Amino acid sequence: MARRDREMEEEKILDVDASMQGILAFKDPVNLRINGNFEGKFDTKGKLTIGENANVKADINGEEITVSGKVTGNIIALKELKVLEHAQVIGDITMPVLSVAPGAIIQGACKMLFETQRQTGREEFFTVEEVARYLGIEISKILELANSGKIPGFKEGDAWRFERQRIDDWIVREKIR
Repeated sequence: MARRDREMEEEKILDVDASMQGILAFKDPVNLRINGNFEGKFDTKGKLTIGENANVKADINGEEITVSGKVTGNIIALKELKVLEHAQVIGDITMPVLSVAPGAIIQGACKMLFETQRQTGREEFFTVEEVARYLGIEISKILELANSGKIPGFKEGDAWRFERQRIDDWIVREKIR
């Protein structure tokens, strides 16, 4: 990485020590640290740190996530999730790499992402519309398959999400039948 690129990345630090609610979405990588209360939804790129005094009630989508405080909500970390000592995570977590310190609490389901997702660092999830286009199937048929559990996917709020690798594996299995 060139020096200028490192400087640009280092400049994109946001440290929030307040009570907030809403949706925080970042298209460019940032280093975001939450030290106060937050309620809503995070959609971040880069590093997200939930400080030890933070109380977050939100679904979180990010790349590298470190939790020191309390999170109530589902977490999807595309690269890594670290849950430090005294942290509490109440909700389902999805990630390729997980580290949990002694004393940390996780209450919810844990799902590991596939190796291809970890290697590429790219988001490998489809929306309903994207999986319909990928498979050449009507959106209504995808919803029918998802609601009946016949296609691998998971609900994120009210929306369905589909992991590309699981869809590819499903295609292979369905052709064999």
